[in-house]
Amino acid sequence: MLGYLFTGLSFGFYAAVSPGPLQTFLLAESLQNGWKRTLPAAFAPLLSDVPIVSLVLLVLTQTPDGFLSALRVIGGGFILFLAWGTWKAVRAETAAAEADTRFANQSVWKAAMMNLLNPNPYIFWSLVGGPILLAGWRQSPVQGVSFMGGFYSMLIGGSAVLIVLFATARNLGDRATRGLAQVSAVVLALFGVYQVWQGILSWL
Repeated sequence: MLGYLFTGLSFGFYAAVSPGPLQTFLLAESLQNGWKRTLPAAFAPLLSDVPIVSLVLLVLTQTPDGFLSALRVIGGGFILFLAWGTWKAVRAETAAAEADTRFANQSVWKAAMMNLLNPNPYIFWSLVGGPILLAGWRQSPVQGVSFMGGFYSMLIGGSAVLIVLFATARNLGDRATRGLAQVSAVVLALFGVYQVWQGILSWL
């Protein structure tokens, strides 16, 4: 059990600290809304990965090659949409001053939708995570559960730590906060363009 638990923790740590669309989105949200309203977004993978893991384990190996290409293009478009929304919010200085649970709910669902339309989780679970999970489960359900528990506890915990760290940048002042938020919006847009471009290339 400890072997599968350690493997899950290792992959979860890598997923939490690797630069990507989700981490950039969490940066932008924490800068705009603070860590308290952004923290629930750390749990977004629990929402998005249920259908992803189920799809991978059941049918992904039988889907045509164009499936991931289409998903990459759609996901890139959604990332661009979020980047534009972040840019507009920073430019208009529309971040609310008071705590509002609606912001937290929006952050969770936006992050979950981004993950759901991102081909990387599908690739990970089909090539790496899925085989490990199935191998552990066939030995004993406890092994499979320990892998999943280690992975998501580290992924969520690591994301939560990053959100708190990102939010401390708000102490640098309004100008610095807006500048960092604008940079995060640009980086998010670059991720979106990259996803769309990769999807088009794979079609061609």
